[in-house]
Amino acid sequence: MAERLTFIHASDLHIGAPFRGLRALSERWAKRLIEAIPEAYERVVSAAIDNRVDFVVIAGDIFDTARPSYADYLTFFDGLARLGAEGIPVYLCTGNHDPYTTWQRDLFNLPENATMFAADKPSFALYRRAGKPLCVLGGRGYYNQTWPADACIAEGVTRAAANEALGEDAASAPFGVGVLHTGLDLDPNKAPVAPAKLLAAGFDYWALGHIHQQLIYTDDNPRLVFSGCIQGRDIKETGPRGVSLVTLEEGRRNTVEFIPTASVVWQRMKVDISNCATIPDVSDLVTRELFRVNGKAHCGEMCVRIALVGSTPLHEVLSRPGVIDDLRSQINDSHPEFFCDALIDKTRRPYDLAAARREGMFPAMFLGVAESMRQNEADEAAFLQDEFLKSNIALPSSLVQNIPTLAEEAQDLVIDLLCGGDER
Repeated sequence: MAERLTFIHASDLHIGAPFRGLRALSERWAKRLIEAIPEAYERVVSAAIDNRVDFVVIAGDIFDTARPSYADYLTFFDGLARLGAEGIPVYLCTGNHDPYTTWQRDLFNLPENATMFAADKPSFALYRRAGKPLCVLGGRGYYNQTWPADACIAEGVTRAAANEALGEDAASAPFGVGVLHTGLDLDPNKAPVAPAKLLAAGFDYWALGHIHQQLIYTDDNPRLVFSGCIQGRDIKETGPRGVSLVTLEEGRRNTVEFIPTASVVWQRMKVDISNCATIPDVSDLVTRELFRVNGKAHCGEMCVRIALVGSTPLHEVLSRPGVIDDLRSQINDSHPEFFCDALIDKTRRPYDLAAARREGMFPAMFLGVAESMRQNEADEAAFLQDEFLKSNIALPSSLVQNIPTLAEEAQDLVIDLLCGGDER
C-alpha cells in the first residue's frame, strides 16, 4: 500500500509585528490589529489539529524582531504546547527577522515536540509514524540577520547528506522535505538560491519562507513552495494570507491546498462613481462594493483603501473641504467589520470627447495621437523602455502588463487639464 504524508507548511508568522502604513486609525481598529497576528497563529495551530496532520513545518521569521517580548514568546510556545498535546511535531528554522543567535533560550526551551534546524551548518531530522521511518527533513536557518553573499544557505542540504547523517533508517523513509528561509531567485539580498539547485537536492518538497505570498514552482508537481505570511501587515500585503496543507503520496503528484488564516484582510479598491447623482449614492455604492470584495476575501474583517474614480459632476463637490473626510467617517461608522483607512478622490470633471475632436484644436490632435499609440502596445512599451533607460531605471514588468490601463488614465488626466478649465 502506498504511503501518504500530510503536513502544514507555514512561514513568516511575524509575531509581535506592528501594523504599518495606515493613514488614519480609530482606537478600536488599533486594538483590533494588535490582536490580528496572534489570532492568525492560532488558526495555523487549529488547521494542523483539525486536519490531523503528521507534523508542522515553519520556515522562518517566527518573530518580527530579533528581540521579541516575553509575551511574543508566550504566544508562540502556547501554540507549540497545543500541538504537542495532540502529538504533532513541529520542525522550524530561523529567518532574517529572528536569527539563531537571538533566540532567548533563557525565556523558553523548545518543547520535546519541536525541532529547530541548525544555522551554522545543515541539519536533519527523521519523522517516524508508528515507529516506522516516514520522512527525512533537512534544513538550515539564518545564523545572523544577514546571509553572506559568498555562501549558499542550501549547500549540503540534500537527501543524500541526510541519509548519511541519520543512518540506515533514513534511507528507507519514502519522503524527504527541505526547509529554508530564502529569497530563492526572487530576492538577491536574502540568501538567494537557484531553483535548479533545490530541485536537484533529492527532496520531494521544499518548504520555503521569506516571500510573503503563496508561490508554487513546477506546475506539474509542486516541489518549491512559499506558503506566504499568515497575516498581512500593511496595505502592500493585500488579499488572503495563510498556510499550505501539503500531501505527499507515493506514486502521485504532490498536492498543496491553501488554508486562509488572516483574521483581517487588506484590500485596495477602485469604485467608479460615474453613475452616482448624489453623495448618498456614492456612500451606498461604496458599501455594496465593500461587501462584494469582502465576500471573496476569506475573512470577516477588512482594512481597505478606496479610490473614487470616474467622470462625474460630483467631482467639484468631493473637492470641497471636509466632504471626503465626512464620507469616510460615514462609511466606517455604518459597518464596523470594515475599516477604510483612506478615501481618495481620483474622479475627474465630465468632458465631451466627441466635442473636443470636432473643435479640431490641440485636444483633438492629442486624442488622435493617444488612440494611435494605444493601438500598438509594443510601440508603447518600447517608448516607455527608452524613457526609463534615459534615467538609468529598469522598466518594471508589472508596468508593461498595465500599459493599456495606464495609457487610458494618462489620456484622461491630460484631457482633464486641457478641457476641464479651472475648478477654483
